[in-house]
Amino acid sequence: MPPPPDSHTTVAIIGAGVLGRRLAVRAAGAGFRVVLEDVLPGNLRHARESIGEQLSPDALGGAGGAGVVFVSTIEDAVREADLAIDCVPDELESKLEILWLLDRMAPPRTVFATPTTALSIADLAACTNRPEKCVAVAVEPSALADLAAGANFPIQLRAGPATSPDSLALVSNFWRRLGFQPKVEPAP
Repeated sequence: MPPPPDSHTTVAIIGAGVLGRRLAVRAAGAGFRVVLEDVLPGNLRHARESIGEQLSPDALGGAGGAGVVFVSTIEDAVREADLAIDCVPDELESKLEILWLLDRMAPPRTVFATPTTALSIADLAACTNRPEKCVAVAVEPSALADLAAGANFPIQLRAGPATSPDSLALVSNFWRRLGFQPKVEPAP
């Protein structure tokens, strides 16, 4: 069973592009320990500069538990993660590859949340050894501006047939702590 989402919850965000940076800022602001990963040094450097302008110096480096830490490997990002959110393109090959990697590198307790508006969470979860820990998060690309502005819009969570109630609760509570209104779409 995943731990309750509190200030000790570690969230790995895979991808330091626009969505990853915005999520990292919101999550750190809500008191989570965030590990932001990107394999491209330029993306990580840009993220560090951008986030540094938005958060206090104490929030960089994860001092005191909450805040943002920057890493360049998925393995380092998920080593202590309770929740891993990928911010890769919403295309089948990218999602399957990242979930496969997360499944092999993350501890067994880690729940995976994957933003997608078009792909089936049941199909994506099938490429892992833990389909009970996979949740889809429907975030329209047009909502990204709202995320940065701090707007609180509904977030649609999609469960697969094997998704556990504990995994849904962890993901739902994460978004609720960020100030959103998660709504769960039941498994097909």
